[in-house]
Amino acid sequence: MNIVVVGGRGVVGTKLVPKLNEQGHHAISASRATGMDAFTGEGVAAVLTDAHVVVDVTNPPSFEAATAINFFETTTRNLLSAELEAGIHHHIMLSVVGADRMTDNGYMRAKVAQEQLIQAGRVPYTILRATQFFEFINTIIDVSTINQTVRLAPVLFQPIAVDDVIAALADIVVSMPANGIVNLAGPEVFRLPDVAQRLFTITQRSCRMVMDSEAPYFGGRLNEQSLVPIGEHHAGATRFEDWLNSQP
Repeated sequence: MNIVVVGGRGVVGTKLVPKLNEQGHHAISASRATGMDAFTGEGVAAVLTDAHVVVDVTNPPSFEAATAINFFETTTRNLLSAELEAGIHHHIMLSVVGADRMTDNGYMRAKVAQEQLIQAGRVPYTILRATQFFEFINTIIDVSTINQTVRLAPVLFQPIAVDDVIAALADIVVSMPANGIVNLAGPEVFRLPDVAQRLFTITQRSCRMVMDSEAPYFGGRLNEQSLVPIGEHHAGATRFEDWLNSQP
């Protein structure tokens, strides 16, 4: 099977492409570094020649709302238009669990706008919504830190390893399009500050933790279930402690 991974130089793409090739597929990375720009449309038609599946794991240059919405809407329109012409069998998009429930977060609104374009399009699709990656937790801490004080809302948190997301995407590639949304989360549920505190212990980070139900999350507010799936979902295999122990 010929697969194009758009955004193949990112955190997910750099692992997904080799995994798909190891499984016997012909997967290629498509990004500006390889001469394809999904935002301008340059090189999109050429890279889709003879492809069967497109996996979109792109991200905008900025998570600011207007930039993110413009990026996702423009790239998605360009991709879907070219995919129709190329006869692509399956468009797969990576999104975020709870995106539709975090309406005051600009990036999440942008992801929902991207999902809606795909749902309204004519290319068969699967949208995989994943919870926050283990690898992203330090970023959450960094943006929540002011003057060595970390303020985090004590909400439910069900993070997942990037490798488990890669495995789920690889399974979707060889499956029939769901023409719907699939939710994926880690195998354990925590409180967000507890996970951050565990990282503090491991890294010996000298910060003060404050649990604050009004603490912003990338500019938005969280409720108890913003960061966890509601209802049916698939679970990754990697436990948080096992992932921690595997890190350098």
